[in-house]
Amino acid sequence: MQRVGFLLKVRKDRIEEYKEHHKKVWPEMLEALTETGWRNYSLFMRDDGLLFGYVEVSDSFEQALEGMSKKEVNKKWQDFMAPFFEGIEGRHADESMIQLEQVFFLE
Repeated sequence: MQRVGFLLKVRKDRIEEYKEHHKKVWPEMLEALTETGWRNYSLFMRDDGLLFGYVEVSDSFEQALEGMSKKEVNKKWQDFMAPFFEGIEGRHADESMIQLEQVFFLE
């Protein structure tokens, strides 16, 4: 298992709408995440839209991302959510995550 933290930035004018969409993530998207090994996936956001994500993946983050890239629902979700993010320059958010180095873990 690998623990991963990452950053993204939600546009300030889209924060509330972003939160609303995450209160009702499509069931087929949730199923795809589970099928591709995403566990304990959490998103946290500051008032300015800085988004911190945390996920535990079965094997590696790269494999988990690759698995999701093969899911049609992921493409639809990423297309739908792309306008909510700053600094991704026409890419999908899952291609733009700034992965953080883990520097401490308390078991």
